[in-house]
Parts: sequence; structure tokens; C-alpha cells
Amino acid sequence: MTTSTARVLALLEILQGGGLRTVPDLAARLGVDERTVRRYAGHLLELGVPVDSVRGRYGGYRLAPGYRMPPLMLTDEEALAVVLGLLAGRRAGLVTTSTAAGESATAKLLRVLPAALRRRLDALLDTADFTARSRAAVAPETEVLLELAEAALHRRPVAVAYTDRKGRASDRTVLPYGLVAHAGRWYLTGADPADGAVRTFRLDRITGLRVESGSFDVPADFDPAATVLDSLASTPWTHEVAVRIQGGIPHVRARLPPGIATLSTPADAAEDGWVHVRIRAERLEWIPAVLAAVDRPFVVERPAALRDLVRALARRLDEYATADDDSD
Repeated sequence: MTTSTARVLALLEILQGGGLRTVPDLAARLGVDERTVRRYAGHLLELGVPVDSVRGRYGGYRLAPGYRMPPLMLTDEEALAVVLGLLAGRRAGLVTTSTAAGESATAKLLRVLPAALRRRLDALLDTADFTARSRAAVAPETEVLLELAEAALHRRPVAVAYTDRKGRASDRTVLPYGLVAHAGRWYLTGADPADGAVRTFRLDRITGLRVESGSFDVPADFDPAATVLDSLASTPWTHEVAVRIQGGIPHVRARLPPGIATLSTPADAAEDGWVHVRIRAERLEWIPAVLAAVDRPFVVERPAALRDLVRALARRLDEYATADDDSD
């Protein structure tokens, strides 16, 4: 949906609130000039929406008396799918700009559904709870996400202004291969046209965007999601952790997802069932508990500080397990 289309719909939403709306008021609320407001009103007329124009000093626009938007005809299953999709997107932190967008869209949908179905969905939203916590993430601007989606679809290079995790700003040209939603954030993965290296960018760190001319081809076997996960797992952090775990990749991977760790089985270790694990982390304190949850023999290769933390956790667990014995 283009920005102008969104504002035409926003004008309709305002007018559905009832009463006469002056052109200056509408211009201020829509963030456009008065001439554009008149053009948007003309678009609504072309769509068959009866917008009355009232001339004079206190004139403006209003919907014709008695006009109501027709009910949105969805089956119960379709309406449930849409509402739950909006709710899931909001809770996952993927709604762009703010959660207000998802809440507003849900309210608009409910308002145009038949009354009986609306009551049932209201009951669901009022009574449903979730075991997973709602994510609070910084979402990208809607225009950035949609512009990149179009550029990736039509294979157009983009010029972006980007601020990296250390706060350094730069201007880059990227061949956008795909967009990936992960852990409450949106990522762009694509190639640098200068050297062909594939890179990953967080969309909320893109401060400027321009679609360039030209075209490119995406490698046939390119997997955007796997690329983003590999990139996140290999991001340089304060600590480089190396651990060997005896358990086989399927067992270890179930406890250490791709966004956390990189797994490998070198030839000299594969026969004995040892998996080499690489983790990059800002802090080490959370890693001993994760290794304990794997529940397999392991060897900490580096850093030495992690061994101390593992031993400290083992002592605490032993103290907790024998606490009742000491009280007898």
C-alpha cells in the first residue's frame, strides 16, 4: 500500500467519525496541504464513497447522511485467522513503527464485521492469555520495510544509510536478497556489489533508503533465513566461547538454536560423537546453565573464565540439592 493510498483510507476513517470536518483540520491530521486533501476527497468519490463538499467559511467535507461502510464479509474462520495474525504480529514485535498500528487495524476490522461475529472475537481477545512473553522490540519504519520488499522482489539495488551496533554511521549499496523476521526484529540480507560478500543488516538501524537503477541475480541456493541465523551466531562479541559436547548434532541443536551457536563435527571428533560448539557472547554468566541443560558430557576449551563459572554453578546446585540433608 502506498503512502497516498494509506492517507486516503485515513481520510475515510476520520470522516466516518461523523460531523463536518474542515479542510485545514483534515490537512493537519493527515500531514498534507489543503490541495492534497481535496484530491483525496476526489479519490473517495471515484471509489463510490458519498463525500459531501460543504462550501463557505466553515465548510469542509462530511460523509452523506446515513452512509455506512458495508460489513466485511468473512467466515468465522477467516475473521479468526486475520485477528489472530494481527495479534501474533504485535506480540512478536514485528508491527512496524509502533504497536498502535496493530491495535488500530484490529479495531477497524472488528468495527466492520457483523455484530454477532464481532462479539465472539471480542470475547476471545478479552479472555485469551499467552504463555510466551510479548516481545518489545524496536520495529523498522513501515516505508523502509515495504521499499526493501519491493526492491528485493524486483531485484533492484538499494543505497542505505546505516548505523552499526557500535554507533558508526556509513552509506552502503546493497543487493537485497531477502527480508527475515527473527526474535522480534526484521533483518535485510544481501550482497555488497563491490566484492560480492553477503551481509546482514538490522532494519531499525537503517536511517535512509533509496532504490537505485539496475538489476541483479540471486544465487539459486541462497537461503535468507539460514544466512541471517549464521550471521547472528558469528557476530563478534566480547567473548569467543569454544566447547566440545558429546551428544550428536540433533541433540545439541535442540538446546542450542542457530541464532546462539555454530555447530560442527570435525573428522577427528565425529566418530566419537563429539560436537564442536562456538558461541559469541557479551556475558558468560548465562552459558553454564545452558550447557547443564544439554545434559551431556562437555569440555570447555575457552575461555578459562567459563570453566570457573561452570564449577561455581555445580557447587551451587550441589548445595541446593543437599540443603534438606543439612537441616535433618
